[in-house]
Amino acid sequence: MTESHTHQTRALRRASLRTRMADRDLDAMLITEPRNIRYLTGFTGSNAALLVHSGGDERTVFCTDGRYVQQAGQEVGELTTVIERRCAAALVQRAAAERDEHGRTGFESEHVSVAEFDALTQRAEGIELCRTTGLAEQLRIVKDSAEVDAIRMACAAADRALTELVEHGEIRAGRTERQVARALEDRMLDNGAAGPAFETIVATGANSAVPHHRPTDAELAVGDLVKLDFGARIDGYHSDMTRMLVIGSPADWQRELYQLVRTAQAAGSTAAVAGARTAAVDAAARDVIDRAGHGEEFVHGLGHGVGLDVHEAPRLSTEATGTLAAGMTVTVEPGVYLPGRGGVRIEDTLVVHEGGNEILTLSTKDLVTVS
Repeated sequence: MTESHTHQTRALRRASLRTRMADRDLDAMLITEPRNIRYLTGFTGSNAALLVHSGGDERTVFCTDGRYVQQAGQEVGELTTVIERRCAAALVQRAAAERDEHGRTGFESEHVSVAEFDALTQRAEGIELCRTTGLAEQLRIVKDSAEVDAIRMACAAADRALTELVEHGEIRAGRTERQVARALEDRMLDNGAAGPAFETIVATGANSAVPHHRPTDAELAVGDLVKLDFGARIDGYHSDMTRMLVIGSPADWQRELYQLVRTAQAAGSTAAVAGARTAAVDAAARDVIDRAGHGEEFVHGLGHGVGLDVHEAPRLSTEATGTLAAGMTVTVEPGVYLPGRGGVRIEDTLVVHEGGNEILTLSTKDLVTVS
Protein backbone atom coordinates (compact mmCIF):
# COMPACT_ATOMS: atom_id res chain seq x y z
CA MET A 1 0.00 0.00 0.00
CA THR A 2 1.41 3.40 -0.98
CA GLU A 3 1.79 6.19 1.58
CA SER A 4 -0.89 8.30 -0.14
CA HIS A 5 -3.26 5.31 -0.15
CA THR A 6 -2.58 4.76 3.54
CA HIS A 7 -3.36 8.39 4.40
CA GLN A 8 -6.52 8.17 2.29
CA THR A 9 -7.62 5.02 4.12
CA ARG A 10 -7.19 6.70 7.49
CA ALA A 11 -9.07 9.78 6.31
CA LEU A 12 -11.97 7.50 5.41
CA ARG A 13 -11.80 5.94 8.87
CA ARG A 14 -12.04 9.38 10.45
CA ALA A 15 -15.02 10.12 8.23
CA SER A 16 -16.69 6.93 9.48
CA LEU A 17 -16.03 8.04 13.04
CA ARG A 18 -17.76 11.35 12.28
CA THR A 19 -20.85 9.43 11.22
CA ARG A 20 -20.90 7.74 14.62
CA MET A 21 -20.31 11.10 16.28
CA ALA A 22 -23.30 12.56 14.48
CA ASP A 23 -25.50 9.74 15.80
CA ARG A 24 -24.58 10.95 19.30
CA ASP A 25 -24.83 14.67 18.48
CA LEU A 26 -21.11 15.24 19.15
CA ASP A 27 -19.28 18.27 17.79
CA ALA A 28 -15.88 16.71 18.47
CA MET A 29 -14.35 13.48 19.76
CA LEU A 30 -11.18 13.18 21.85
CA ILE A 31 -9.27 9.97 21.08
CA THR A 32 -6.65 8.93 23.64
CA GLU A 33 -6.41 5.12 23.36
CA PRO A 34 -3.10 4.38 21.55
CA ARG A 35 -4.42 1.67 19.22
CA ASN A 36 -7.37 3.84 18.23
CA ILE A 37 -4.97 6.70 17.52
CA ARG A 38 -2.88 4.38 15.37
CA TYR A 39 -5.97 3.16 13.51
CA LEU A 40 -7.15 6.70 12.77
CA THR A 41 -3.79 8.40 12.08
CA GLY A 42 -1.04 5.80 11.63
CA PHE A 43 0.92 7.23 14.56
CA THR A 44 2.95 4.62 16.45
CA GLY A 45 4.52 6.71 19.22
CA SER A 46 3.71 6.40 22.91
CA ASN A 47 2.22 9.83 23.66
CA ALA A 48 -0.54 11.34 21.55
CA ALA A 49 -4.15 12.46 21.42
CA LEU A 50 -6.48 13.27 18.55
CA LEU A 51 -9.38 15.73 18.51
CA VAL A 52 -11.63 14.73 15.62
CA HIS A 53 -13.97 17.56 14.62
CA SER A 54 -17.36 16.96 13.05
CA GLY A 55 -16.53 19.60 10.45
CA GLY A 56 -13.81 17.54 8.77
CA ASP A 57 -10.08 16.93 8.79
CA GLU A 58 -9.25 20.59 8.23
CA ARG A 59 -10.55 21.25 11.77
CA THR A 60 -9.19 18.05 13.32
CA VAL A 61 -6.07 18.36 15.50
CA PHE A 62 -3.39 15.83 16.39
CA CYS A 63 -1.10 16.28 19.39
CA THR A 64 2.16 14.64 20.44
CA ASP A 65 5.25 15.72 22.35
CA GLY A 66 8.64 16.96 21.18
CA ARG A 67 10.17 13.49 20.94
CA TYR A 68 7.91 12.60 18.04
CA VAL A 69 7.91 15.67 15.80
CA GLN A 70 9.67 13.97 12.88
CA GLN A 71 7.78 10.72 13.36
CA ALA A 72 4.43 12.49 13.38
CA GLY A 73 5.34 14.31 10.20
CA GLN A 74 6.02 10.99 8.48
CA GLU A 75 3.11 8.98 9.86
CA VAL A 76 0.21 11.36 10.38
CA GLY A 77 0.16 13.25 7.10
CA GLU A 78 -1.49 16.64 6.74
CA LEU A 79 -3.49 16.86 9.97
CA THR A 80 -2.86 19.99 12.02
CA THR A 81 -0.32 18.99 14.68
CA VAL A 82 0.41 20.67 17.99
CA ILE A 83 3.30 19.82 20.29
CA GLU A 84 2.49 19.47 23.98
CA ARG A 85 3.50 17.08 26.74
CA ARG A 86 0.01 16.53 28.17
CA CYS A 87 -1.82 16.04 24.92
CA ALA A 88 -5.35 15.20 26.04
CA ALA A 89 -5.52 18.16 28.41
CA ALA A 90 -4.04 20.46 25.77
CA LEU A 91 -6.64 19.46 23.19
CA VAL A 92 -9.53 19.88 25.63
CA GLN A 93 -8.21 23.32 26.52
CA ARG A 94 -8.03 24.12 22.81
CA ALA A 95 -11.62 22.93 22.39
CA ALA A 96 -12.76 25.12 25.29
CA ALA A 97 -11.10 28.12 23.67
CA GLU A 98 -13.25 27.42 20.58
CA ARG A 99 -16.34 26.43 22.55
CA ASP A 100 -18.81 27.48 19.88
CA GLU A 101 -17.41 24.73 17.64
CA HIS A 102 -16.81 22.09 20.34
CA GLY A 103 -19.91 22.40 22.54
CA ARG A 104 -20.34 18.63 22.95
CA THR A 105 -16.99 16.86 22.96
CA GLY A 106 -16.88 13.11 23.45
CA PHE A 107 -14.10 11.24 25.18
CA GLU A 108 -13.20 7.56 25.53
CA SER A 109 -14.46 6.92 29.04
CA GLU A 110 -13.16 3.33 29.11
CA HIS A 111 -9.62 4.57 28.64
CA VAL A 112 -9.55 7.60 30.95
CA SER A 113 -8.69 7.31 34.64
CA VAL A 114 -10.42 9.35 37.34
CA ALA A 115 -7.32 11.54 37.69
CA GLU A 116 -7.18 12.10 33.92
CA PHE A 117 -10.88 12.93 33.84
CA ASP A 118 -10.41 15.48 36.61
CA ALA A 119 -7.59 17.09 34.61
CA LEU A 120 -9.79 17.28 31.53
CA THR A 121 -12.78 18.77 33.32
CA GLN A 122 -10.59 21.50 34.81
CA ARG A 123 -9.83 22.63 31.25
CA ALA A 124 -13.29 22.11 29.77
CA GLU A 125 -14.89 25.42 30.72
CA GLY A 126 -17.82 26.15 28.47
CA ILE A 127 -18.00 22.74 26.78
CA GLU A 128 -19.70 19.49 27.73
CA LEU A 129 -17.50 16.40 28.01
CA CYS A 130 -19.61 13.42 26.94
CA ARG A 131 -18.80 9.84 27.89
CA THR A 132 -18.58 7.41 24.98
CA THR A 133 -17.81 3.71 24.76
CA GLY A 134 -16.42 1.85 21.78
CA LEU A 135 -16.90 4.43 19.02
CA ALA A 136 -13.50 3.81 17.45
CA GLU A 137 -13.29 0.15 18.47
CA GLN A 138 -16.49 -0.61 16.57
CA LEU A 139 -14.86 0.69 13.40
CA ARG A 140 -11.95 -1.71 13.93
CA ILE A 141 -14.05 -4.89 14.07
CA VAL A 142 -14.21 -5.42 10.29
CA LYS A 143 -10.74 -5.48 8.76
CA ASP A 144 -9.76 -4.26 5.31
CA SER A 145 -7.52 -6.33 3.05
CA ALA A 146 -4.31 -4.67 4.25
CA GLU A 147 -5.20 -5.42 7.87
CA VAL A 148 -5.97 -9.05 7.05
CA ASP A 149 -2.65 -9.31 5.20
CA ALA A 150 -0.80 -8.06 8.29
CA ILE A 151 -2.59 -10.58 10.50
CA ARG A 152 -1.86 -13.30 7.94
CA MET A 153 1.85 -12.43 8.06
CA ALA A 154 1.80 -12.53 11.86
CA CYS A 155 0.16 -15.95 11.73
CA ALA A 156 2.76 -17.18 9.24
CA ALA A 157 5.62 -16.00 11.46
CA ALA A 158 4.15 -17.93 14.39
CA ASP A 159 3.56 -21.01 12.24
CA ARG A 160 7.14 -21.04 11.00
CA ALA A 161 8.50 -20.53 14.51
CA LEU A 162 6.67 -23.58 15.83
CA THR A 163 7.69 -25.72 12.85
CA GLU A 164 11.34 -24.80 13.33
CA LEU A 165 11.20 -25.41 17.06
CA VAL A 166 9.84 -28.93 16.57
CA GLU A 167 12.17 -29.74 13.67
CA HIS A 168 15.25 -28.68 15.65
CA GLY A 169 14.28 -30.65 18.73
CA GLU A 170 13.91 -27.60 20.95
CA ILE A 171 10.76 -28.97 22.60
CA ARG A 172 11.90 -32.03 24.51
CA ALA A 173 12.03 -33.66 27.90
CA GLY A 174 14.30 -31.82 30.33
CA ARG A 175 13.76 -28.34 28.95
CA THR A 176 11.84 -25.88 31.09
CA GLU A 177 8.68 -24.02 30.21
CA ARG A 178 10.64 -20.75 30.31
CA GLN A 179 13.28 -22.10 27.91
CA VAL A 180 10.69 -23.24 25.40
CA ALA A 181 8.79 -19.94 25.63
CA ARG A 182 11.96 -17.94 25.05
CA ALA A 183 12.98 -20.15 22.12
CA LEU A 184 9.56 -19.78 20.53
CA GLU A 185 9.62 -15.99 20.88
CA ASP A 186 13.16 -15.85 19.44
CA ARG A 187 12.04 -17.90 16.44
CA MET A 188 9.12 -15.55 15.82
CA LEU A 189 11.54 -12.61 15.79
CA ASP A 190 13.77 -14.50 13.37
CA ASN A 191 10.74 -14.93 11.10
CA GLY A 192 9.91 -11.24 10.87
CA ALA A 193 7.83 -10.51 13.95
CA ALA A 194 8.33 -7.19 15.73
CA GLY A 195 7.68 -9.07 18.95
CA PRO A 196 5.37 -11.61 20.54
CA ALA A 197 1.68 -10.78 20.51
CA PHE A 198 1.50 -11.44 24.27
CA GLU A 199 3.40 -13.33 26.94
CA THR A 200 3.86 -16.79 25.47
CA ILE A 201 2.15 -19.60 27.37
CA VAL A 202 4.05 -22.86 27.74
CA ALA A 203 2.35 -25.24 30.17
CA THR A 204 3.52 -28.80 30.76
CA GLY A 205 1.86 -31.68 32.58
CA ALA A 206 -0.71 -30.60 35.17
CA ASN A 207 0.09 -26.96 34.36
CA SER A 208 -1.67 -27.41 31.02
CA ALA A 209 -4.96 -27.51 32.97
CA VAL A 210 -4.45 -23.84 33.91
CA PRO A 211 -5.93 -21.83 31.00
CA HIS A 212 -3.53 -18.85 31.29
CA HIS A 213 -0.56 -20.48 32.99
CA ARG A 214 2.63 -18.40 33.00
CA PRO A 215 5.86 -20.25 32.14
CA THR A 216 7.94 -21.47 35.07
CA ASP A 217 11.08 -23.54 35.57
CA ALA A 218 8.99 -26.72 35.48
CA GLU A 219 10.67 -29.27 33.20
CA LEU A 220 8.91 -31.06 30.38
CA ALA A 221 8.74 -34.76 31.22
CA VAL A 222 7.85 -37.97 29.39
CA GLY A 223 4.09 -38.42 29.45
CA ASP A 224 3.32 -34.69 29.69
CA LEU A 225 0.82 -32.82 27.59
CA VAL A 226 2.42 -29.51 26.59
CA LYS A 227 0.24 -26.51 25.73
CA LEU A 228 1.69 -23.71 23.60
CA ASP A 229 -0.41 -20.54 23.29
CA PHE A 230 1.46 -17.85 21.39
CA GLY A 231 1.35 -15.27 18.64
CA ALA A 232 3.40 -12.76 16.69
CA ARG A 233 3.01 -9.02 16.07
CA ILE A 234 3.68 -7.48 12.65
CA ASP A 235 2.87 -3.87 11.67
CA GLY A 236 0.91 -3.54 14.91
CA TYR A 237 -1.37 -6.50 14.14
CA HIS A 238 -1.43 -9.76 16.08
CA SER A 239 -1.87 -13.47 15.65
CA ASP A 240 -3.06 -15.95 18.27
CA MET A 241 -2.88 -19.75 18.20
CA THR A 242 -2.69 -22.72 20.55
CA ARG A 243 -1.19 -26.09 19.76
CA MET A 244 -0.68 -29.21 21.85
CA LEU A 245 2.23 -31.63 22.01
CA VAL A 246 2.93 -34.70 24.09
CA ILE A 247 6.33 -35.86 25.32
CA GLY A 248 6.58 -39.50 24.28
CA SER A 249 3.53 -41.59 23.44
CA PRO A 250 0.14 -40.20 24.49
CA ALA A 251 -1.93 -42.05 27.05
CA ASP A 252 -5.41 -43.14 26.03
CA TRP A 253 -7.06 -40.39 28.11
CA GLN A 254 -4.83 -37.75 26.49
CA ARG A 255 -5.64 -38.97 22.99
CA GLU A 256 -9.38 -39.08 23.75
CA LEU A 257 -9.40 -35.62 25.33
CA TYR A 258 -7.46 -34.21 22.41
CA GLN A 259 -9.84 -35.70 19.86
CA LEU A 260 -12.82 -34.29 21.73
CA VAL A 261 -11.42 -30.76 21.71
CA ARG A 262 -10.36 -31.08 18.08
CA THR A 263 -13.89 -32.09 17.12
CA ALA A 264 -15.30 -29.14 19.05
CA GLN A 265 -12.80 -26.78 17.46
CA ALA A 266 -13.75 -27.97 13.98
CA ALA A 267 -17.44 -27.46 14.78
CA GLY A 268 -16.83 -23.93 16.01
CA SER A 269 -14.70 -23.08 12.99
CA THR A 270 -17.32 -24.39 10.56
CA ALA A 271 -19.97 -22.24 12.25
CA ALA A 272 -17.91 -19.03 12.04
CA VAL A 273 -19.40 -17.54 8.86
CA ALA A 274 -20.86 -14.16 7.98
CA GLY A 275 -24.34 -13.78 9.44
CA ALA A 276 -23.82 -16.27 12.25
CA ARG A 277 -24.71 -15.12 15.74
CA THR A 278 -21.61 -15.05 17.92
CA ALA A 279 -23.39 -16.97 20.68
CA ALA A 280 -24.38 -19.65 18.17
CA VAL A 281 -20.76 -20.09 17.08
CA ASP A 282 -19.82 -20.61 20.72
CA ALA A 283 -22.67 -23.10 21.10
CA ALA A 284 -21.54 -25.13 18.08
CA ALA A 285 -18.30 -25.99 19.85
CA ARG A 286 -19.63 -26.01 23.40
CA ASP A 287 -22.38 -28.51 22.60
CA VAL A 288 -19.76 -31.06 21.48
CA ILE A 289 -17.97 -30.76 24.81
CA ASP A 290 -21.22 -30.71 26.80
CA ARG A 291 -22.42 -33.94 25.19
CA ALA A 292 -19.14 -35.61 26.18
CA GLY A 293 -19.73 -34.68 29.81
CA HIS A 294 -16.99 -32.05 30.05
CA GLY A 295 -19.05 -28.88 29.86
CA GLU A 296 -17.98 -27.73 33.32
CA GLU A 297 -14.32 -28.03 32.30
CA PHE A 298 -14.77 -25.61 29.37
CA VAL A 299 -14.44 -22.48 31.49
CA HIS A 300 -14.11 -19.62 28.99
CA GLY A 301 -15.64 -18.25 25.83
CA LEU A 302 -14.93 -19.80 22.47
CA GLY A 303 -13.00 -16.88 21.04
CA HIS A 304 -12.44 -13.19 20.42
CA GLY A 305 -11.49 -10.72 17.76
CA VAL A 306 -7.84 -10.21 16.82
CA GLY A 307 -6.31 -7.07 15.34
CA LEU A 308 -4.44 -4.11 16.76
CA ASP A 309 -5.34 -5.68 20.11
CA VAL A 310 -4.85 -9.38 20.62
CA HIS A 311 -8.21 -9.46 22.43
CA GLU A 312 -10.85 -7.21 20.90
CA ALA A 313 -14.42 -7.30 19.64
CA PRO A 314 -16.27 -9.39 18.68
CA ARG A 315 -16.52 -11.93 21.49
CA LEU A 316 -17.65 -15.50 20.90
CA SER A 317 -19.32 -16.62 24.12
CA THR A 318 -22.60 -17.75 25.60
CA GLU A 319 -23.40 -14.15 26.58
CA ALA A 320 -22.36 -12.56 23.28
CA THR A 321 -25.07 -10.70 21.36
CA GLY A 322 -23.37 -9.81 18.09
CA THR A 323 -23.35 -11.22 14.57
CA LEU A 324 -20.29 -12.11 12.51
CA ALA A 325 -19.62 -10.17 9.31
CA ALA A 326 -17.23 -10.69 6.43
CA GLY A 327 -13.82 -9.26 7.25
CA MET A 328 -13.91 -9.97 10.97
CA THR A 329 -10.87 -11.84 12.28
CA VAL A 330 -11.57 -14.06 15.27
CA THR A 331 -10.11 -16.94 17.23
CA VAL A 332 -11.81 -20.29 17.79
CA GLU A 333 -10.29 -21.87 20.89
CA PRO A 334 -12.27 -24.45 22.86
CA GLY A 335 -10.53 -26.07 25.80
CA VAL A 336 -11.10 -28.74 28.42
CA TYR A 337 -9.10 -28.52 31.63
CA LEU A 338 -8.78 -31.37 34.14
CA PRO A 339 -7.18 -30.03 37.34
CA GLY A 340 -4.21 -32.06 38.49
CA ARG A 341 -4.02 -34.03 35.23
CA GLY A 342 -3.79 -31.72 32.23
CA GLY A 343 -5.76 -29.75 29.72
CA VAL A 344 -6.19 -29.39 25.98
CA ARG A 345 -6.89 -26.20 24.02
CA ILE A 346 -6.73 -25.88 20.24
CA GLU A 347 -6.89 -22.40 18.73
CA ASP A 348 -6.86 -20.89 15.27
CA THR A 349 -7.12 -17.33 14.02
CA LEU A 350 -9.46 -17.07 11.04
CA VAL A 351 -11.00 -14.40 8.84
CA VAL A 352 -14.75 -14.57 8.25
CA HIS A 353 -16.14 -14.66 4.71
CA GLU A 354 -19.62 -14.91 3.23
CA GLY A 355 -20.51 -18.59 3.46
CA GLY A 356 -17.22 -19.64 5.02
CA ASN A 357 -13.92 -18.51 6.45
CA GLU A 358 -10.17 -18.75 5.94
CA ILE A 359 -8.02 -20.23 8.68
CA LEU A 360 -4.83 -18.18 8.94
CA THR A 361 -2.90 -20.33 11.45
CA LEU A 362 -1.82 -23.31 9.40
CA SER A 363 0.31 -25.43 11.76
CA THR A 364 -0.89 -29.01 12.01
CA LYS A 365 -3.66 -29.71 14.47
CA ASP A 366 -2.51 -33.28 14.94
CA LEU A 367 -1.32 -34.10 18.45
CA VAL A 368 2.42 -33.71 17.86
CA THR A 369 4.65 -36.19 19.68
CA VAL A 370 8.21 -35.27 20.65
CA SER A 371 10.80 -37.11 22.71
